[in-house]
Amino acid sequence: MDGAELVQMLSNNIGILNITLGNIVMICVGLLLVYLAVKKNYEPLILLPIGATAILVNLPLQTLTEPPHGLLYLVKTYLIDTEVVPLLIFLGLGAMTDFGPMIANPKSLLLGAAAQIGVFIALITAITLGFNLKEAASIGIIGGADGPTTIYLTVKLAPHLLAANAVAAYSYMALVPLIQPPVIKALTSREERRIRMKQLRPVSKTEKVIFPLVTMVVAGFLVPSAIPLIGMIMIGNLFRESGVVERLSKAASEELMNIVTIFLGLGIGSTMRAELFLRPATLMIIGLGALAFASATAVGVLFAKIMNLFVKEKVNPMIGAAGVSAVPMSARVVQKLASEEDPGNYLLMHAMGPNVAGVIGTAIVAGVFLSLLG
Repeated sequence: MDGAELVQMLSNNIGILNITLGNIVMICVGLLLVYLAVKKNYEPLILLPIGATAILVNLPLQTLTEPPHGLLYLVKTYLIDTEVVPLLIFLGLGAMTDFGPMIANPKSLLLGAAAQIGVFIALITAITLGFNLKEAASIGIIGGADGPTTIYLTVKLAPHLLAANAVAAYSYMALVPLIQPPVIKALTSREERRIRMKQLRPVSKTEKVIFPLVTMVVAGFLVPSAIPLIGMIMIGNLFRESGVVERLSKAASEELMNIVTIFLGLGIGSTMRAELFLRPATLMIIGLGALAFASATAVGVLFAKIMNLFVKEKVNPMIGAAGVSAVPMSARVVQKLASEEDPGNYLLMHAMGPNVAGVIGTAIVAGVFLSLLG
């Protein structure tokens, strides 16, 4: 073997000789996500596997993402691209969700719907920046603060943006405690933040069982494209509320949810290769995601303030911020701010109404986008 052949063999088999600046940048991005998950406890269940996988796929000469047998290629192709994982996450989410606060206070549905306006603000802004309509819709849905819905819609409309959209969605969900309080405080007075609300009425088991069934039927009649998302979350919720399939409810909310979350992190992380992720569009998407999230928060608060002009029993405007579907983080942020102003003010359950309504609202908006653009 002569010297040239030896050099070529080493080049083909030693990773460090093939590393690029892009690989180094993305490894640093992966390390940052791991840091946020481990040190700051920001959405660790999803950011940790995404970050670790982002490091893995940017190691030179790795074959995990190579077709037809690379493990990460198979996960993305058969579990993410087919929407299996996002839909199963909605099944598990339904088994974990209590819609009681929303049923007890139907006005919270309006607050959850109002927050979706932030999605359209980001969509319009994305179009002005040069994204096409399908791309803009997939970016705008980040404002709903619902990672599985973002992934589901992006795979359908703009799969080439999957990595950037997913990372933006889950990053901003993790940063809820940092992003929302300044927006809320800027739009409310101290007196408004101190408004107390009456205790919610008890919700019967019958109401809780009927709700998912009625929601599935109504959504199917009005927005058929939303049925995959709405149907899965409502079936999961029916498992929870029926009280007769505790094993299924537990499996959906625990074992199944844990398994599909792992696959989600692996699948999204596998798309964070330097050649796919390091584009000018990625930076714009990160910025648009912040706009979508902040504007959804702001619109929810402002709508609650407008609502107070027409109702006898005032609502605390802060609960409008929980209309984004970052469950239950947004509701906890509202409770924390309320406690800071008045330690005896308990708004958590009131905020959970708009919070879970936001999950439904975001799924409906995604269905509308699919019916118009898919």
